[in-house]
Amino acid sequence: MRFQKKNRKKVWTGTIPLIIFITVCIYMFDSYGITKHTLLDAAVEAVQSNLGYQAARSCIPFVAYDASRTGKKTIYEYLAAGMDELLPIYGYAREQTTQLAMEESGLPREMAGEDSCDQNIDALTGNLLMQENQKETDAGSTQQGEEQAAGAERVLPETVLAAGDKAYKFSRQKLNDFDYLLQNFYRVDSTTTTNSEQLNAAKMLEKDMRIDKDQEGVQILIYHTHSQERFADSKDASQSVVGLGDVLTEILEDTYGYRVLHHKGVYDLPDRDSAYSRSGPALEKLLEQNPQIQVVIDLHRDAVAEGTRLVQKINGKDTASIMFFNGLSHTTAQGDIGYLYNPNLDDNLAFSFQMQLAAAEYYPGFSRCIYLRGYRYNLHYLPKSLLVETGAQTNTYQEAVNAMVPLADILHKVLSGEAG
Repeated sequence: MRFQKKNRKKVWTGTIPLIIFITVCIYMFDSYGITKHTLLDAAVEAVQSNLGYQAARSCIPFVAYDASRTGKKTIYEYLAAGMDELLPIYGYAREQTTQLAMEESGLPREMAGEDSCDQNIDALTGNLLMQENQKETDAGSTQQGEEQAAGAERVLPETVLAAGDKAYKFSRQKLNDFDYLLQNFYRVDSTTTTNSEQLNAAKMLEKDMRIDKDQEGVQILIYHTHSQERFADSKDASQSVVGLGDVLTEILEDTYGYRVLHHKGVYDLPDRDSAYSRSGPALEKLLEQNPQIQVVIDLHRDAVAEGTRLVQKINGKDTASIMFFNGLSHTTAQGDIGYLYNPNLDDNLAFSFQMQLAAAEYYPGFSRCIYLRGYRYNLHYLPKSLLVETGAQTNTYQEAVNAMVPLADILHKVLSGEAG
C-alpha cells in the first residue's frame, strides 16, 4: 500500500504541470484562431505532401525534379544525388570514379558565367588590360609528341622590362576581409568550398617563402604534367609549354642566379587521362635524387573558349596572362578527401597568394584570379609547389614567351623576400 501511494504521488506530481502546459497552449491557440482541426489538417497535408514527393522522387524522379528547388542542378546531377541517398554504395563508387578522373585529367574545368574576380582587379588598379574570362571549353591539346625540328626558330622574349616599383598597393587591412579577399583574388570551382580559416590573408603573408640561395645543388624544378600543350601558332614541340620551360629556366638562371632543373618528361601521351598519376612517381624520384630542391613548378597552358584572348600589354608588348591553380583536397559532396591528403596545403596556398599579390601590385592585370578546385594535382610533395597556367590555346607562342619575364620577376621577388 505504501509503495502504491508513493507511485500515485509521483504520477500526480508529473501530470499536474503537463495539464497546466496543455491548458495554456489551448488558450493561446484559441486566441490566435488555431483549432485542433487546423493543426490536424496542417499535419496531414505536410505528411501527404512529403510522402507524395518522396514517392515521386523514388519512382518517377523526372516529375519530382524542379531546378529551383535543387539549386538549378542538371537533371543528371539530381538523379545521381537521389541514387546516392537510396544506394549509398553507389554514391561512394561514383564519387571515387569521378574524383580520380577529374584529378588526373585536369581539364575540363567547370567555369560557367563571367569572371567578376578579374574585373574587380582591373577596377581596383585602374587598369583595363585584362579581357573578360569567359566559359572554358574542354578543348585540350591532344597533339602527338614530335622531336624538335632541326634548325627550328628560337623564340625569345621581346623587350619586356622587370617592374621596379609597385604600380598599386593593396591595403593589408582590406585583405583580412574574407569576402574582399575572395572576390578580388580567387575563383572557386563548383566542386569545392573554402572558408576564412583556410584563406586567411594575414597568415598566408606571414609564411616565409624565401629560399636559401647559398645551398648547393638544384634549387628550382620545372616540369610539365601536360607537355603536349601548344599555342595558336606553335610550329613544333619546341614551341609548346616545354619551350616555355626552357625560356623560364634561362631567365631564372641568367638574370637571377638560381640553379634550375628543367625536366622534360612526357606524361600526357598516349592520353591525358592519367597524366597526374604518371607524373607523380617521376616527380617523387626527381626529388629523391635532388633533395636540395626547394621549389617545384608545374608549367601548363590553359584551355578557353575560342573567342577568348588572354592577353594584355606589359611595357607595350603583347603578353599572355597567367593563372595560379590550387587543389584543396576537398569536395563539396564528400568533404576532405583522405586519399588525396596534402600536408603542404597551407604553404601551397600561401605561396600562390604571395605570387598573386606580387603580380597584382607590380604587373596589374597580368595574373588572373587564383583558381581553386577540389583535388590535389601533385602539389603535395613540397611546401613551395606551384601550378601555373600560361595563356591558352588562343594565344600566340610569342605572347606566352613574353609572359616568362614578369613571371620570373615575381617569382624572384617572393623567393627573395623583396615582394614587400
